[in-house]
Amino acid sequence: MNIATRFSGFNDKECDRILVAGNLGYIGPVLTKYLKISKPQCTLVGYDTGYFSGCLTNPLETTDEFLSLQIYGDVRDVRSEQLHGIDCAIYLAAISNDPMGQRYAVATNEINNLAAVRFASLAKAAGIRSFVYASSCSIYGDGGGEIKDERSAPSPLTTYAKSKLECEVQLKALASDEFFVTCMRFATACGASPRLRLDLVLNDFVASAIVNGEIEILSDGTPWRPLIDVEEMCRALTWAMDRRDASAGHFLALNVGYNDWNFTIADLAYLVRDTMNGITVKINNSASPDRRTYKVDFSLYTSLNENSKIRKPIEMTIRELTTCIESCECKLSDFRQSHLIRLNVLNSLRNANRVDSNLRWLRNSSSAKVPTGSTY
Repeated sequence: MNIATRFSGFNDKECDRILVAGNLGYIGPVLTKYLKISKPQCTLVGYDTGYFSGCLTNPLETTDEFLSLQIYGDVRDVRSEQLHGIDCAIYLAAISNDPMGQRYAVATNEINNLAAVRFASLAKAAGIRSFVYASSCSIYGDGGGEIKDERSAPSPLTTYAKSKLECEVQLKALASDEFFVTCMRFATACGASPRLRLDLVLNDFVASAIVNGEIEILSDGTPWRPLIDVEEMCRALTWAMDRRDASAGHFLALNVGYNDWNFTIADLAYLVRDTMNGITVKINNSASPDRRTYKVDFSLYTSLNENSKIRKPIEMTIRELTTCIESCECKLSDFRQSHLIRLNVLNSLRNANRVDSNLRWLRNSSSAKVPTGSTY
């Protein structure tokens, strides 16, 4: 399945002027290319503070060339004039997992929640018609045995999950006939990207299999996790950006993924083993159960988005990850200490005195090389 085939089947609104906040992370480079292929005449604007701009799997592959404009700036400081003329905004910016959320709790709430609400308020005032927010199925937290749909009560356990849920609540009040708001409660991301992350469960398992020839699970392997390939996330974001049917609501918060991509942690490890061959799986059967377990129902999303039926099998995601990881120029043997783990990057910036404890760039630091709103 080639890239053009994967990205086919979209409603091409050629005049769209699209801003992606957080475009220099894991999803952003895939989305940038995705949008440019599906909407060749669109204008793409990136807005990013640049924490992870250098975290390239391959320095020669970025997809940044598809952007019409790159704005370097902290989403907490976005100005209204930077949003004028934009039709649609996609908010990917986030401190994006539990370890980072625990280490940088204040910044997590500010960026994932408070700044997103302010960003959406300014977007509405600027005449932007569609605001798409990347939320998370982690809001279900301690899911117990119940399969979670959109009517299920959330039970967020971490700073990251709480920030996502609190933002959803505030965004709902902004939605109107002229301003569609869509909160995408994504399953756990996986798959290849020019700015790869290896702090995601499937990506970590594939890297471990390549480096060590085995996957060691520190838990008992029983927690449930729904997964979604990063390319399918881009398909979903594009659909959400373009949706105009008010019957689904001017505000829509929905689970985004696929029912047959709910896996236990052990299931995932065995899938990697069976796809890659010759891999050993070790499970700590005596470990205490992980409370972060949730199985999710994605029926509403697949009923609303007819293009969601075009997708690849998880074995292809694993094979593409294998190729991507094997092409990395960093020392794979040290991948958990590398820039492919996002917490390592933030800690390195902090230790080098380039950002403060709240992850704001230190402009007066002699070691700081700070993006300050420049564009290309």
